[in-house]
Amino acid sequence: MRNKILFFVLFVFCSTSIWANFILIPMDYDTQKNHLKAYGITYWSLERDTKVQWLLNFRGGSFLIPASEKLEKECKIRGVTFEKITNQEAESILKKIQSPSKNQESVTLEKAPKIAVYTPQGNEPWDDAVTLVLTYAEIPYEKIYDEEVLNDELTLYDWVHLHHEDFTGQYGKFYRAYRAAKWYIEEKKIAEQRAQKLGFDKVSDAKLAVALKVRDYVIGGGFMFAMCSATDSFDIALAAKDVDICEPMFDGDPSSPGYQNKLDFSQTMAFKDFILEKDPMVYEYSSIDTTNDRKVPKDKDYFTLNEYSAKWDPIPSMLNQNHTAIVKGFMGQTTAFNPNQIKSNVLILGSTRLNGEAKYIHGIKGKGFFTFYGGHDPEDYQHRVGDPPTELELHPNSPGYRLILNNILFPAAEKEKQKT
Repeated sequence: MRNKILFFVLFVFCSTSIWANFILIPMDYDTQKNHLKAYGITYWSLERDTKVQWLLNFRGGSFLIPASEKLEKECKIRGVTFEKITNQEAESILKKIQSPSKNQESVTLEKAPKIAVYTPQGNEPWDDAVTLVLTYAEIPYEKIYDEEVLNDELTLYDWVHLHHEDFTGQYGKFYRAYRAAKWYIEEKKIAEQRAQKLGFDKVSDAKLAVALKVRDYVIGGGFMFAMCSATDSFDIALAAKDVDICEPMFDGDPSSPGYQNKLDFSQTMAFKDFILEKDPMVYEYSSIDTTNDRKVPKDKDYFTLNEYSAKWDPIPSMLNQNHTAIVKGFMGQTTAFNPNQIKSNVLILGSTRLNGEAKYIHGIKGKGFFTFYGGHDPEDYQHRVGDPPTELELHPNSPGYRLILNNILFPAAEKEKQKT
């Protein structure tokens, strides 16, 4: 059976190109000069209807692509390390990967996923790690926001990323530090005008409607990725669907009495039993986030990626492909997640070594998938409002950014692997 699978893989590859040889894009630590742009090369190949083999746990999660002069040229232009190998060498690699003794697997990437980033118009790419790395890797994406989501345009996309959004309608809990700042006043005004234009009395009501649309998109088979405050604020909005958790400075009227006891955790994607931060002067949403309680020195702040069986658990294996299992930590409004408040059916892909907090989690909802990644910028330890953008040219081999790009390729995998 294994030999038949191997023959089929090679037959499909050879039928997509007149070239007999293959390009191996290594993703190990010692060889690859630019891990991030390597994902862009893979996406570029998929855009041209070329199937790609993702070699899980083989040299850091390498890619095997039918060779062509255009592909070689593109790799050279983008500074991506590649190796030309023969049919026999490719067959030997695939045969070794298929061995039951190897924790490796070959996954066929079939089609370039259409990507959307939920973000306000006018935000620069460096405002968000995902748009930053997509731009650097030269992977195309489209911006959408409340109007498009509420008009059911999510169905046009295979994958959506939620920008660092506050779905609770509390404007990021920036009230104490920035309520007199010009940008805060202006953004609050624009958000209120947008909500009214969309037919809502409050920003919180508009954001809840968006969250429900995104949830339904996932249930229907979509892929959703979120970082920082878009993770916990998303679930908080769902749990508070029928109650007002906003204080008057946010929405103009009092919150519902005893709203903590009225939360419905059955509505959430990932989290349960969390306690909301009621004080509007505290820069925190709830007990989901560990930012204020963690006692982790910067020089010891690392999280570890869990290892999975590539053959039996290809989904978490795909999401965790990297050239190292130990990744530098980084902070954000939502830095990491309290493991005691993560639902039992949600997988913890990576956790901080010193205190066990969950940094990177993944789950299934209906027919779709979601991944939550704590922190703001994998190469900017404590990014603050107004800080300069990260220059990814200085971090082309960032393992923290690789995790984002793993999620980009996940929807391209053959459907049978997604069901595993």
